[in-house]
Amino acid sequence: MTTLTFPDGFLWGTATSAYQIEGAWNEDGKGESIWDRFSHTPGKIRDGSTGDVACDHYHRWQEDIRLMRELGLKAYRFSISWPRVLPEGRGRVNQAGLDFYKRLVDGLLEAGIVPFITLYHWDLPQALQDEGGWPNRRTAEAFVEYADVVSRSLGDRVRHWITHNEPWCIAILGHQIGEHAPGHQNPREALLTAHHVLLSHGWAVPVLRRNSPEAEVGITLNYTHYMPASSGEPDIKQARWLDGWFNRWFFDPIFGRHYPADMTAAYQAGGLLPQGLDFVQPGDMEAMAAPLDFIGLNYYTREVCRVWGAADNKPQVVFAAPADQRTDMGWEVYPDGLYWLLSRVYFEYQAPKIYVTENGCSYSDGPDETGRIRDQRRIDYLAAHFAAAHRAIGNGVPLAGYFVWSLMDNFEWAHGFRQRFGLVWVDYATQQRLPKDSAWWYRDVIAANALTLPD
Repeated sequence: MTTLTFPDGFLWGTATSAYQIEGAWNEDGKGESIWDRFSHTPGKIRDGSTGDVACDHYHRWQEDIRLMRELGLKAYRFSISWPRVLPEGRGRVNQAGLDFYKRLVDGLLEAGIVPFITLYHWDLPQALQDEGGWPNRRTAEAFVEYADVVSRSLGDRVRHWITHNEPWCIAILGHQIGEHAPGHQNPREALLTAHHVLLSHGWAVPVLRRNSPEAEVGITLNYTHYMPASSGEPDIKQARWLDGWFNRWFFDPIFGRHYPADMTAAYQAGGLLPQGLDFVQPGDMEAMAAPLDFIGLNYYTREVCRVWGAADNKPQVVFAAPADQRTDMGWEVYPDGLYWLLSRVYFEYQAPKIYVTENGCSYSDGPDETGRIRDQRRIDYLAAHFAAAHRAIGNGVPLAGYFVWSLMDNFEWAHGFRQRFGLVWVDYATQQRLPKDSAWWYRDVIAANALTLPD
């Protein structure tokens, strides 16, 4: 057996988001969110479900903390529901909503679990959407007010703040592809959204530091590893373009590199930027590049890029794994992509500290006749990705923690309840929580701060 030991103080945790687990969608003064509106719109969610109840975490948070403690978690990443705190998006504070998060943070600290707060995980107050949503620059201003309210309340106890989760999803899935709330299909809106989300991040960083002076502040970006299928120019160009669309358009500004010139030119040529970057105002790019204490990275898979039929292309030499090496989401299991991501963000962007803020897999394995959930595929997936992370640490990457997605099965956005990413099985009819084999395996990894692999 080979044992891979992680650095002292390495933070092992799990992650969730408010809309996916809390439920209580209209209780105790909470306002409507764009996901409340979207999920209640027929045809938007594949199984017709909503997050109205989800995992009922709002009422069962104490039980969930006991479960986290039983699993030995060192840290827990969760998000705050903006409309639960500010029902209209700005102005009036809903104290009952804020008090819920105070109780949750205090409960985590009493259990010896480090809270990582994500301020925005996609549930924009519908009131702000009615004013134009993220394409409206005023939403960025409202986010700073929201960040101020929350951090003034919790900043004395919370030491890790994440402004946004996955700006690419907010912009592209929500405003270009339309798979996520608010369900728009307007590429120009997507570019405006991306800009205002990143701008709101930059504006919020000094506010969070002022209200929580002993804390680390960062942002979480998602990343897909794009690989050309051959050494042919068409494949290489396609991989480069997709990398710019998915990765560099968001990473570059955060690290002070402005928007990538090749993508700006491509968007201009495609008619999305007829006046260039006309929405960028003086000082915007400097604000977005506010110095970070850490970067959070979400990784799930890669894409092999192939331009079929191009006369000047080369024979394909890179192939995706077969179907039996894919998760229930259809995503290829490719641990090396995590290694390359961690290495790239450190060596290319010089990130000061990195957390893997999401990594995990959807498999539908359920309880057998004894009630046991034998999800060996999830164990294999996580072990391979932990090993890739350890390899990156060995090369000097300052990886400080790892958050498995997710603590429990939950509402998986447009997929509804059809996908199960959790370490813990949830019976949505009874709300019973049942740890899977992977949960107990993860408990042992955390206790040892090490991964044991067969030679």
